[in-house]
Formats: sequence, structure tokens, C-alpha cells
Amino acid sequence: MSDSQEYVPGGPERLPGRDRRRFPGISSRAYEHPADRSALVALRRLSGFDTVFKALSGLLPERSLRLLFLSDSVRVGELQFPHLHAMLLDACAVLDLPKVPPMYVTQDPRPNAMCVGLDEPVIVVTTGLVELLDEEEMRAAVGHEVGHALSEHAVYRTILLFLTEMAVKVAWIPLGGMAVAAIVTALREWFRKSELSADRAGLLVGQDPRASMRGLMKVAGGNHLHEMNVDAFLAQAEEYERGGDLRDSVLKIMNVLPRSHPFTTVRAAELKKWSESRDYQRIMDGHYARREDDKDASVSDSFRESANHYAESVRASKDPLMGLVRDIAGGASDLGGKLFGRGPGPKGDAPKNDAPKNDAP
Repeated sequence: MSDSQEYVPGGPERLPGRDRRRFPGISSRAYEHPADRSALVALRRLSGFDTVFKALSGLLPERSLRLLFLSDSVRVGELQFPHLHAMLLDACAVLDLPKVPPMYVTQDPRPNAMCVGLDEPVIVVTTGLVELLDEEEMRAAVGHEVGHALSEHAVYRTILLFLTEMAVKVAWIPLGGMAVAAIVTALREWFRKSELSADRAGLLVGQDPRASMRGLMKVAGGNHLHEMNVDAFLAQAEEYERGGDLRDSVLKIMNVLPRSHPFTTVRAAELKKWSESRDYQRIMDGHYARREDDKDASVSDSFRESANHYAESVRASKDPLMGLVRDIAGGASDLGGKLFGRGPGPKGDAPKNDAPKNDAP
């Protein structure tokens, strides 16, 4: 198939003017954000956890949702939205997804897409998104949803939403409201990190970082590409992180807490950082975690990686509040050193030690 061929109904897919790599047997652990991966590894190690809730799928409106899409949306296939169908097949081939999920286009001017379902994932994209994105940007968006399917986000999101709904029903129990708020806050934090994971999957499918970031920019600013600039858009993320004072830092937290998705500038900056990382390059070179090894994944190692990621985020952050956290932590360390006789004395002298020297290790 030539890269220069244009897509025609019933004909070959239009490919970008370059070769794209495939990743046979790739595990979703290869691209998942550390916080997302630690949660998923822990859930997958709970034997029978998702099986039980799949059996309870009759309590959820999933069946009704499928019928709604079938009756009131357009199912993507060889005869309907064939260019999207070709993209879907290609994305599943790149990420080696064993079963191609059904995909629907639904009438909605708002640009959006989702992957839902317990028994099997279903991908839904809105007409707003289809009309907004060009070929390469749409390829990344479809890859994003296929990444959700490979990570089984649809299953675990539905399970956790079901658990949250159950928790709300017992919120009348003393302190129940606080417990529910904590669950919902933690759930949304995981949702946001799962979106960063899916952005990475979209990049692995499209393999064009500028197209991925351009798509995010369009979601934020609409179809006015001649009026926008990716580098300036990324500069907004830099300004957002480092700008303001402690009051602005608190407002940032309050703004993001009710959201299921990170802000688009933040997503673009995170994706750019990952696209320039050694982890991404190793995957592109064919060195990545394999699905066959998922059962041996260590929960403790995954949580350690997640904790290290958050610690590194605090260290590298330019946000004023994170700077204060670092200063407080550093001050506590200095105070501890003085209390326990470590570090320099009042005049910078080394602490005295009258104990006999011991050369033993």
C-alpha cells in the first residue's frame, strides 16, 4: 500500500507520509501514567474483583446505553464513516488489541469521545470531534480511546462509579459524607491520570507528537488553526504552572477537583514531556512491557513508582504552593538535624563526637 494513496470508499486507508511502528503484545503498563498503573495493577491482582461486578452489570444501565447507541447513533464500519473504521482497525493493529471494539458516531456539537462498557468496551465519538480534527489528529483521538480499551479503563471506571453510587446511599452514616467525598476525590484523581495514560496511547498510535498536541489545542480553542500556535499553547501551560501566588495555587486545586479530565494545556505539556522521555523512546525502539507478563507485575513496585512520580512532581514543580511545601520539608529536615546533633553547629562548626573511632563498616 503506497503512503501517497488517498482514501476512497471501499479502497485502501490513507496513511500518513511515513511508516508507523506496531507493538505486538504490548502491555498497557508500558504507557500508563504511574498513578494510573499502580491502581490498575492492584485491581487486577484482586482475583475475581471485576468478575463479580460484571455479573452485576444488570444493575447498571449499560444494556440500555448500548441499545441507545445502536438506535440513535451511526455505527462505524466499511459503509459508514469508512475512514474512521480504517483508523480504528489500524489503531487496534498498532496496539495489538485482540478484539476490535464497536464504534459509534453520535450527533453532538461538543467535541468529545468516550470508551464505556463492562462486558466489552464501546467507543463513541461526537460529530463535533469528527468535524474539528484533521486526519492525523483524529488518528490520535481514536488511539486514545483504544488505549482506554486496552487498559480496561471502561471496566474499572464503571466498577468504581458503581461503588461510589453505593457509598452515596449509605452517606447518612456518621462521617459517611466525608468518606464519600474522599472516595469521589480519589476517584476523580485516578480518572485524570487515566486520561494522561490514554493520551500516551494516542501518541503511540499516531506517532506524531505535534498532531496529538494540535488536537488538544483545537479541543480548547476550536477549528481556528491559522489563529493558534502549538508552541504558544504549551507556553500557556508553563505560565499556568509557575504563575500567581499561593492564592492562585489554591484556586488551581479547587478548579481541578471537580473535573474528570486534566486541563487541556496541562495534558499537552504532559504529553510533550513524555514524548521526549527515555520511556517513550524505548517503546518506539521495541523495548516495552509485554501483556504476557502482566500477571507477574508487582503491586508494591507500582505503588513505589507512583509515589516517586508524585515526589518528583513536587520537586520539579514551579507552582508557588509546591515551592512552599519544599521549603517546609527542607526546614523540617534542618530542624531535625539540629535536634539530633546532625549538620553544622551554631557557628558552622562540625558537631563534636567524643566516641572512639571505629573503622568497622
